[in-house]
Amino acid sequence: MAAWARWCLKHRWTVLLLWAAALFGTVAASAAAGSAYSNVFKIPGTESSTAYERLQKAFPDASGDVDNVVWQTERGSVHDAAVRDRMTALLADIARMPDVGRVVGPYDAEGAAQVSKDGRIAFAQVTFVKQQFELETGNLEDLIERAEAARAPGLRVELGGPAIEAAQEPPAGLAETVGVVAAGVILFLAFGSLFAMLLPLISGVFAVGTGIASVILLSHVTDIPETATLLGSLIGLGVGIDYALFIVTRHRNGLKAGLSPEEAAVRALDTSGRAVVFAGGTVCIALLALFTVDITLFDGIAISTTLVVVLTVLASSTLLPALLGLLGPRVLSRRERRQSAERSAAGGALPSEEVGRTAARWARLVQRRPRTLGLVALVVMGLLAIPALSLRLGANDQGNQPTSQTVRQAYDMLAEGFGPGFNGPLLMVAELHGPRDRQALDTLIADVRRTPGVVRVVEAPVPADAGGLAAETRAIQVVPSTSPQAEATDKLIDTLRERTVPTAAEGSTLKVHIGGETALQKDFAAVVGDRMPGFIALIVGLGALLMLIAFRSLLVPLTAALMNLIAACASFGLLVAIFQWGWGMDLLGLGKEGPIISFLPVIMLPLLFGLSMDYQVFLVSRMHEEWLHTGDNARAVRVGQAGTGRVINSAALIMIFVFSSFVLSGDRGAMMAGLGLAGAVALDAFILRMLLVPALMHLLGRANWWLPGWLDRVLPHVAVDPPERPVGDSAGAKEDPREEMVPAGR
Repeated sequence: MAAWARWCLKHRWTVLLLWAAALFGTVAASAAAGSAYSNVFKIPGTESSTAYERLQKAFPDASGDVDNVVWQTERGSVHDAAVRDRMTALLADIARMPDVGRVVGPYDAEGAAQVSKDGRIAFAQVTFVKQQFELETGNLEDLIERAEAARAPGLRVELGGPAIEAAQEPPAGLAETVGVVAAGVILFLAFGSLFAMLLPLISGVFAVGTGIASVILLSHVTDIPETATLLGSLIGLGVGIDYALFIVTRHRNGLKAGLSPEEAAVRALDTSGRAVVFAGGTVCIALLALFTVDITLFDGIAISTTLVVVLTVLASSTLLPALLGLLGPRVLSRRERRQSAERSAAGGALPSEEVGRTAARWARLVQRRPRTLGLVALVVMGLLAIPALSLRLGANDQGNQPTSQTVRQAYDMLAEGFGPGFNGPLLMVAELHGPRDRQALDTLIADVRRTPGVVRVVEAPVPADAGGLAAETRAIQVVPSTSPQAEATDKLIDTLRERTVPTAAEGSTLKVHIGGETALQKDFAAVVGDRMPGFIALIVGLGALLMLIAFRSLLVPLTAALMNLIAACASFGLLVAIFQWGWGMDLLGLGKEGPIISFLPVIMLPLLFGLSMDYQVFLVSRMHEEWLHTGDNARAVRVGQAGTGRVINSAALIMIFVFSSFVLSGDRGAMMAGLGLAGAVALDAFILRMLLVPALMHLLGRANWWLPGWLDRVLPHVAVDPPERPVGDSAGAKEDPREEMVPAGR
């Protein structure tokens, strides 16, 4: 790393120009090419995916999203002349709008059933010619304005559906901007220098900007879901700013110790830079493990997020040293430069900073009371993890949105007028191969109507000119009596699949697949639940293996794996308490409680394990470095904790604010992921890494660094620490001022 750092310092302008070309080139190319996101949400081998594929092949033209216009009268009926005229005009106006394929309202013969039994609520279905992510936001906003204009005293008009929901989300980039501003404030408070504050921000923005633009370009050649850019910016900003923070902090320490700017930058890259590369590698490995889940949606997310993380590591190890070379001593504040010059002239040693003394006192306290403090930390984490025992995976829909949104009000109106299950109907897709199959299907429809928990069964009409696969395919809508998120709805799906359908199809060649969004989400949750143990074992095992190779110890990787699992349980405990139990949701304005989104664990766990491994690497690498120099475990743990405490806490605060800012994204999945990761980082940094891990390592003593001889000979050698200095090398100790924060062994 030292040679690499010197090359970047020597060719600093070349490095800057290359990064500028990469950023502006990819941004310009992505703006010209546009995005081609593919929100493919299929689980191979499940009934819901089979049903979806059959419909796509039989009716390829019915591929656009379907949204609803819902209206309700306070008095009278939706058939009253004034209401009818007003809404007919609105629907005719909507039908003429761009990207609208057809509009079917309750005043048409085809939509006669779209009126509630009491006649006070009705809806019209608006079928677009494109998926929601392909629609122009301006046209959707125009549609919303026209619907709002149709409101009148005694007449409510609301809009629901995926396109309308997407159009009402906050502007793209709002969450990222708030996160960057918050990170800038924390960096300025930590460094007291404008230039030092800007360095991590510039490095992070260059990496994330280049990465997101590259992801947009990649969407033209592989399946990338729309949410990949949001997740990429979420993880990229967090780790990118943090990685740069670690290196800049080490660089500033070198300057304060009297090193030249060039030597300080080389030492920073050769110490913290190694840990950054190793930590980034662990994050990438954890993210690439998403491919093992074998779900199309996650493949694109794995590609995009891994690319962004790779670019953040590359920026931290190339762009950052180039910027450090340009700024020279200005990375320090004027006061720090003046004090450094005075000490250099006087030949004095670097004094401990106030924060360093605080971290040293805390490290000594943990050393004196490892059992008591470790037990307190373990109890706190255990209590926070208890709600995770009630974790229920499922789907969130517009019924979970805040009541102020039109999609939530439309959802509630439909549930009131047509029953809770109307917002999540099931879809039976039947394959017919003759008259006997038609008879079996009629029997099935009659049996389903009599099934407890079913309120409506409607067979979709088949076009008169249908032929081929379309003529052999039937779609039957089944409306449950319970909401899409209710456990009773899941049980109904099981009953239809395991009993009702097989009984009716017996003696025929009829094949029926239960699909629809509700069934798809149920299947997805089941698949995720089945594959989760192996997925967790893989990412935890790989992380532990990397730690084993890096630190050549058995207990260090086992401790890291245990801490990762504890952090994950506590994080999901927080999510269950907030989003599933509803604690504080009204206060936070997060809408209505519901199950944890089924794809969230698979997305969060690799990020969480990767980020947890980051802090473990930075903490233990400093301890390991001191252990190699002194052979004193107590001193190594104490010095490592004190030396990394300030930077880990600052990094954690940045992560917390960046992740929490995604509450502003408007996407419920991003809200859950953001708050979950923010909580996990807070618990991981402030309780696990600064309390439980050092307490445990004090109790384990020299056993922390034990490795059987035969295993040491087998394992490859990967240096996370810089080349070992001789024990008692005072010059080296002076170059690393953090060693002076804590007095020598007790």
